[in-house]
Amino acid sequence: MPPAHILVIENEPAIQELIALNLSMAGHVVARARDAESALLMLEDGLPAMIMTDWNLPGQSGLSLIRRLRAQPRTRDLPIIMVTARCGEPDKIMALESGADDYMTKPFSPREMVARVHALLRRLRTPAPREQAADTVQMAGLRLDPHTLRVTAGARELAMGRVEFKLLNFLMNHPERVHTRAQLLDQVWGNAVYLDERTVDAHVGRLRSALQPSGHQEHIETVRGSGYRFVAWEQGAGALRETARA
Repeated sequence: MPPAHILVIENEPAIQELIALNLSMAGHVVARARDAESALLMLEDGLPAMIMTDWNLPGQSGLSLIRRLRAQPRTRDLPIIMVTARCGEPDKIMALESGADDYMTKPFSPREMVARVHALLRRLRTPAPREQAADTVQMAGLRLDPHTLRVTAGARELAMGRVEFKLLNFLMNHPERVHTRAQLLDQVWGNAVYLDERTVDAHVGRLRSALQPSGHQEHIETVRGSGYRFVAWEQGAGALRETARA
């Protein structure tokens, strides 16, 4: 694994040292911050390849920091791993829906931590599946251009993150088909992923939020017990109409 610059935001000195030491032994360059405010100042000087942050930071919480970073175009796509003692499922879901790419609970195995970091880095460096490089797709009033990385609904451009774009690209290229979470992890994230399938749910939620300004969020349909699909009916006051790919 090529070395990467990783920012570790952790206010507990012993845990910060444990994380930094193991990442350094794996060949990475580690920067450290004790709170969100310090981390934001460091980010002004340059962006790391990845951020690892605790939830319970002094001042602004790690969760608030993630939301703030996801709201800014410059840091919207930064890979982020939440490392926290909060182990409840509601906490995990909240963190993933707020923009965390992965979630680790304390205490953790240093080997697992490094494996998760490497999996996320590989995911970013692995070329997308060939199907992601398709031509422009027009469907249900949406136009997705994989060459310019733009999604438009009429004259309105819809802003979304890199992962949400890839997810929509795959779903629109396979309309009406139901895809399990495992299949989406493999096709959108790649087979080098070491992530929980609930990560898919979080990104689907973010994709729906990105589509909401144009009213297209309902085209991402949950099939209970199975997975997700893109339903290709046209919007409008009349009956639902099937559309063909342009």
